Amino acid sequence: MSAPKKLFIKTYGCQMNVYDSERMAEALGGKGYVETQVADDADMILLNTCHIREKAAEKVYSELGRYKDLKAEKPDLKIGVAGCVAQAEGEEIMRRQPMVDLVVGPQSYHRLPAMEDAVRSGEKALDTDFPDDDKFDTLKTRAKAKRGPTAFLTVQEGCDKFCAFCVVPYTRGAEVSRPAARVIREAQELVEAGVKEITLLGQNVNAYHGHPDGLAGLIWELDKIDGLARIRFTTSHPNDMDDALIDAHGACEKLMPYLHLPVQSGSDRILKAMNRKHTAESYIRLIEHIRAARHDLLLSGDFIVGFPGETEEDFEDTMNLVREVHYGQAYSFKYSTRPGTPAAEKPQLPDEVAHDRLQRLQALLREQQQATQAAMVGREVQVLFEKAGREPGQMIGKSEYLHAVYAEAPADVLGQVRAVKVIEDSPNSLKGALV
Repeated sequence: MSAPKKLFIKTYGCQMNVYDSERMAEALGGKGYVETQVADDADMILLNTCHIREKAAEKVYSELGRYKDLKAEKPDLKIGVAGCVAQAEGEEIMRRQPMVDLVVGPQSYHRLPAMEDAVRSGEKALDTDFPDDDKFDTLKTRAKAKRGPTAFLTVQEGCDKFCAFCVVPYTRGAEVSRPAARVIREAQELVEAGVKEITLLGQNVNAYHGHPDGLAGLIWELDKIDGLARIRFTTSHPNDMDDALIDAHGACEKLMPYLHLPVQSGSDRILKAMNRKHTAESYIRLIEHIRAARHDLLLSGDFIVGFPGETEEDFEDTMNLVREVHYGQAYSFKYSTRPGTPAAEKPQLPDEVAHDRLQRLQALLREQQQATQAAMVGREVQVLFEKAGREPGQMIGKSEYLHAVYAEAPADVLGQVRAVKVIEDSPNSLKGALV
């Protein structure tokens, strides 16, 4: 019996790429591959790429360059590029890095087994189509092997919003929702394998339409699964946050009181230039509506500073919105161009201006995050323990508000939701004691 082949996957970017990497590994498992955490041991290396961050393609080419010597030492090693950079760059990847054997876009990775056959026979394999066949329907049933207590589950892909700064509509395609029955079946398989918390994923997840009642309808169906303790979802667009979903936050006990709802800017002029199709005022009123349904909700957001044409007054509008809304957590970035997007064609702001604004915004957001965590001290939270901590006898998990919490606890709390009293806060975590 031949030894299994080893697969090394390096995953960049978002949670959806983490989910995709899992499915790629499962697809290639049928070809005799087992995963390894060491690239030097691999028979195949896959880079599952993301195109959101600055200079994403150049970083991938740089990473590929690191494998040249390894490829020379192991001529049978196969190297592939998957994900959004693969979709955007296509044949250019193979032209610039001839050692690459396969390139596969995010909508075609269910075809990896056939592509592996091709590269093993000495061919190059390229597939960056948006195929008619449903990749989720083609992929085999999730393995029943024991899993950790948390998992991602993609329910929606693509985006129809065409924000001026974003490449997602070009790399992931139009909005597509998985049928609710298939999502529920996969969720049940995950729970049977030991998962207690599922995060529903989508580039625009609250535009999900695979259930007659949208994402809220899907959440209520998942709520019925015995053994599933927690439900989360990300990432959402303000324009698709409907009343049913808001009501679910107030009524569904399994839906956690955490919401990531990007606004990007507090300036209506910049929001219009971004093609966001909401205003600062409509966003603030929406947050008020959501908090009325779930008063303890922790809000997270995304911000871009230095967008083409942004003035100091526009930036101050963003700062004012942050002060009014108050974020428990947030992500903020300097604008950087994405080739092929409308904003890339506009005059760019000086980097030092964008950098200065980012520092000021991050200082305010950090102040709000630290105040939110400090306010948790003395409170009792529910922690789903996920792994052992760095210190002996220490376990780590997430609260319902997605705070990392560590506490002295026996190893058998792994996978359990336990009450924990918060006794100390730090910049990135909370210390607690089992109740």
